[in-house]
Amino acid sequence: MTAPFVRTLAELRRATRDWHRSDDTIGVVPTMGALHDGHLSLVAAAKAACDRVIVTIFVNPRQFNQVSDLDNYPRTETEDARKLARFEVDAIYVPDVSQIYPDGFATNVSVGAMTDVLCGAHRPGHFDGVATVVTKLFTQTSADKAFFGEKDFQQLMVVRRVARDLDLPVDVVGCPTIREEDGLAMSSRNLLLSDRARIKAQRLHEIMQQVADSLRQGAEFSALQAEAMASLDAAGFTDIDYFELRSCATLSLLERPTEPARLFAAAWLAGVRLIDNIDIPVSG
Repeated sequence: MTAPFVRTLAELRRATRDWHRSDDTIGVVPTMGALHDGHLSLVAAAKAACDRVIVTIFVNPRQFNQVSDLDNYPRTETEDARKLARFEVDAIYVPDVSQIYPDGFATNVSVGAMTDVLCGAHRPGHFDGVATVVTKLFTQTSADKAFFGEKDFQQLMVVRRVARDLDLPVDVVGCPTIREEDGLAMSSRNLLLSDRARIKAQRLHEIMQQVADSLRQGAEFSALQAEAMASLDAAGFTDIDYFELRSCATLSLLERPTEPARLFAAAWLAGVRLIDNIDIPVSG
């Protein structure tokens, strides 16, 4: 059974008001559509943890640095609804821009420090867009829990900080990255890759995994970083925004995993920006 589309805030609030009156817990899975198995794993987690589940589909213009990137972002609303049918979610919230940013909207939610590195350093204003829209969606859905994938680990940290700093009554739940059979992290942007580029794309995770294995064996990161950048270049990646080892807690740079760490990468292939991260255990 296909869940009902909800397109206005008024309609959404009528539904959530009744759910709260029944003491139902509400889970929200914020997405920009073009759903894949990574998104669906978040929906499954929400269904397991909550009485009611809302999936939001909103291509947030404030997250894009280039108009062409916004225009090219895949929009597959009908197919998304079909994929969600087996989960029997309670609502698919598909607001237009006026429901999120009405005329005269002038508020911006900004998180300092942790948004100045990694994707934040290469996409000015991106995380302000993320922080603002999730604040709106948390408020509009009245969610008790919100589910995000660890593939966008920096985003997950930003969202958790927003919820904590603004005392939003929502538990932000991180869920494991879901990968294709060849290791490529699932992403809506993968749909933009040609067949030839898609084959090359798997090299990103392969190279990251090789570096991760060396780090676990005690190697220092600086030498591994240079080799990895050269390997990505040889594989056809045209620009590498970053390839870094950072703290899971603070996102500060590390030379060795002396604390819980992650290896982060962002690189361009055939005009498509791919990101990934791998958890690195503390080195002995």
